[in-house]
Amino acid sequence: MKSREVDWPMVRTRAAMFPEEAFDFVRDGLKHTVTMLHGRPPAAAVQARPVGATPARRHVSGQQLCSGLKDLAVVRYGLLAPTVLKKWGIARTDDFGTIVYAMIDRQELKTSDGDSIEDFRAVYDFDEVFGALTLA
Repeated sequence: MKSREVDWPMVRTRAAMFPEEAFDFVRDGLKHTVTMLHGRPPAAAVQARPVGATPARRHVSGQQLCSGLKDLAVVRYGLLAPTVLKKWGIARTDDFGTIVYAMIDRQELKTSDGDSIEDFRAVYDFDEVFGALTLA
């Protein structure tokens, strides 16, 4: 069973070092990942939803989000992906977790049972996944 204990003061302190562009990227990456995994919601479902109602939850795990963020970084920035992420202070998947949990703390996102900040820990090595871009 995963620990649901979150060190909120640490999250807030660490998240303060990331610029708003990093948060925007994670927001866009979440949309990208949800679309990759669940597809786009049917237009009829979006139009039929009452004003103010929230869409059906289309959950992604921390590992899935990290994968989607990697994909989006490559699509958007190509060979410059690691440089852009590094400029924002993002050097490992744990940093994505800090940003996500800061957004949860701000009530921009919600967690599901079983979610943990640990889901973002060492999902992949940035040097390995982004270094492979230059070898392709």
